[in-house]
Amino acid sequence: MGRVLITGGAGFLGSHLSDLMLERGHQVVGMDNLVTGSTENVAHLADREEYAFVKHDVSTYIDVEGPLDYILHFASPASPIDYLQLPIQTLKVGSLGTHNVLGLAKAKGARVLLASTSEVYGDPLVHPQPESYWGNVNPVGPRGVYDEAKRFAEAMTMAYNRYHGVETRIVRIFNTYGPRMRLDDGRALPAFMCQALRNEPVTVFGDGSQTRSFCFVSDLCEGIYRLLMSDEPNPVNIGNPAEISIGEFASTVIGLVSSTSEIVNKELPVDDPKVRQPDITRARAILDWEPRVLLADGLATTLDDFRGRLGL
Repeated sequence: MGRVLITGGAGFLGSHLSDLMLERGHQVVGMDNLVTGSTENVAHLADREEYAFVKHDVSTYIDVEGPLDYILHFASPASPIDYLQLPIQTLKVGSLGTHNVLGLAKAKGARVLLASTSEVYGDPLVHPQPESYWGNVNPVGPRGVYDEAKRFAEAMTMAYNRYHGVETRIVRIFNTYGPRMRLDDGRALPAFMCQALRNEPVTVFGDGSQTRSFCFVSDLCEGIYRLLMSDEPNPVNIGNPAEISIGEFASTVIGLVSSTSEIVNKELPVDDPKVRQPDITRARAILDWEPRVLLADGLATTLDDFRGRLGL
């Protein structure tokens, strides 16, 4: 079925994609510098002949021996707490890392799928967000290091597609959750779930009226696989259009955990998006894809994973 390189392969999404690619008969090379990823996420694959792991920073020259048919470029800090602490590294992996991946793809004749993000839409003035929307991003704000790194990565990817004829795909990923999320990565679900499990105050930034749309990781990976195998070079949103306010989401998690936690509101971070909801019209039409896992079911599965890792 082909040999696949997954950068960011020891991360939350990279590890789940490794599982999926192996299940579908591919050989997988996972690459990660382990700044935010962890070998624990792929420890269950260590003994498989079809899997190999390489510790490497893709912001430097990449050399992979043997043929490559596909490259999934998922290397990047992806949580605000990470890219605010690693601003230069975030910009470098989006620029130099993407350039190196595309150069490798050109040399190997491989198809590349770039993991972009709903953050390219910034704090959107259009709702829900279709791929045709160009975004409302503050390039010099603290979140700009991630937003602009991904916007540049998209531009570089399309340049290689048009100028060098490299086969490219771009997925714009909306909020995703599931097992193996870092417990301390600062995003809403891990923060709420860990705080609720410990019966600590659940921190909601702002008044909680800002919205997000949460997609379970298995649904996301299926959408990504279909996009990889499609003929679509233009960006495609993959996410769950079921929108929920952050305040309601926090209450849902507290209820699921049967926690005694209370919600505490804190100041909203700079440039935090007020709304986030994917328009998945193109994904439905081009990929015949839409999410299938209900929030209640996905949260229950994620809770079991969090309980196990927290020893509760």
